Amino acid sequence: MDSSRDTVIEWAIRLQSIAQNGLAYCSNKYDRQRYEELRNLATEMMAEKSGVSLQKVKDLFCFEKGYQTPKIDTRAAIVKNQRILLVEQDGKWSLPGGWAEVNLSVAENCIKENKEETGLDTVVDKVVALQEYNLHNQPPLSPFGICKIFFLCHAIAGQFHQNIETQGYDYFSFDQVSRLNLNTRRSTLEQINMCFAAAKDPYWSTKWD
Repeated sequence: MDSSRDTVIEWAIRLQSIAQNGLAYCSNKYDRQRYEELRNLATEMMAEKSGVSLQKVKDLFCFEKGYQTPKIDTRAAIVKNQRILLVEQDGKWSLPGGWAEVNLSVAENCIKENKEETGLDTVVDKVVALQEYNLHNQPPLSPFGICKIFFLCHAIAGQFHQNIETQGYDYFSFDQVSRLNLNTRRSTLEQINMCFAAAKDPYWSTKWD
């Protein structure tokens, strides 16, 4: 197991998942009470180990409904002249992207998020990778699983306008990326390097966990 991952936090996330799934299907009031108690215990464990306030953890843990499933996060990798497009948010850089919308396909969502953050119209070319957030990104604080989907894209039109999500964007070589202050919750140096490799390889095979 990766030493950077906290076992107790992983246990808390697993307990939360069991409790939520139980609450989704259980009708017996006594069993529901037990599942509520289990979820409260998972919340306290997460708050104790993560340093996040108990109320914030409750907000994350206790408002999901139904069977617990992963959320989808899409990322657009646009490589031009051996440089990759990154966006700046609060002084940190990352691949453009965000949560998947319920009424869009994952490719459509990638295009939408990139448009909102960069102003560019894009075409999706291929899937680079499907990755489990907690295996690759830090810090791994999420009461639900997150599947990150990286798409290789190319821009066809548009220009950047500062917006509520991003303060700027630019193209960077890999050496330049390695010196940036990256938002590793959104994309890590390893993930960006993977996208560089996919752009260079016409026979790239989609990676997954």
